[in-house]
Parts: sequence; structure tokens; C-alpha cells
Amino acid sequence: MAFDPLTAILNIGGKVIDKVIPDPEAKAKAKLEMARQVQDGALKEVELSMSAIIAEAKSSDPWTSRARPSFLYVIYIMILAGIPMGILSIFSPDSANVLIAGVEAWLSAIPDSLWVVFGTGYLGYSGMRSFDKSRILK
Repeated sequence: MAFDPLTAILNIGGKVIDKVIPDPEAKAKAKLEMARQVQDGALKEVELSMSAIIAEAKSSDPWTSRARPSFLYVIYIMILAGIPMGILSIFSPDSANVLIAGVEAWLSAIPDSLWVVFGTGYLGYSGMRSFDKSRILK
């Protein structure tokens, strides 16, 4: 079960209200007001997150608005390139092996530290975006 900070605030606040306010009607009003304030804060947080996502999508800067889709297109092309490579290996295995060796040498020329920085940055960014989206949907 995931930790929900809003539920925790309501639970703790409710316990405090139960101990501090003796009147049942005043307790109910206080709990309702606390729930409303928590909900308003959560709504403002969702609006802020959505405004950042919308601003990024509407950006006139091509790098900002198309960086992730462009990267995914490159990966899709690499995956789909396997189809003609498979066909080429049937008719000319030597040519396919030479092509594979060339691509492997080209990718191996990229320093390992650059792959680590790229992978960490990309996974961190996509992980945080997923986390933000999951918080919005709750």
C-alpha cells in the first residue's frame, strides 16, 4: 500500500481535533474545514503540475517539445531495422556481419561515462515524470 500524505494529514489532524475540541458539532465542522483545506492544497498542486506539463507541450522550442518523442523514434528505428537486417542476413550473411560490426564499433566509440550520464538522466527524468503523474491521478 502506498503512502498517501493527504490521508496522513487528515488522520493526524482528525486525532488532534478529537483531543482538542470536546463539542461533537464543532469537531465535525473543524474536520470538514481541515479536509477542505487539504483538498484545496492538493488541487493547487495538481494545477501547478498540469500547467508545467502543458507549458512544456506548447513550447515553441523544438528541443523542449520534441526531445522525448525524438529519442523514442530513434529507438523505434533501431528496433525496426532488425527486420531488414534479418532479411539481409538470409541473402548475404557477410554483408550483414560487416554492417553489424560497423554499428557496434560506432556505438562502442561512445565513452561509457557518457552512456551512464545519459541513462541516469533519462531514467531519472522519466521516473520523476511518472511519479508526478501518479500523484496527480490519485
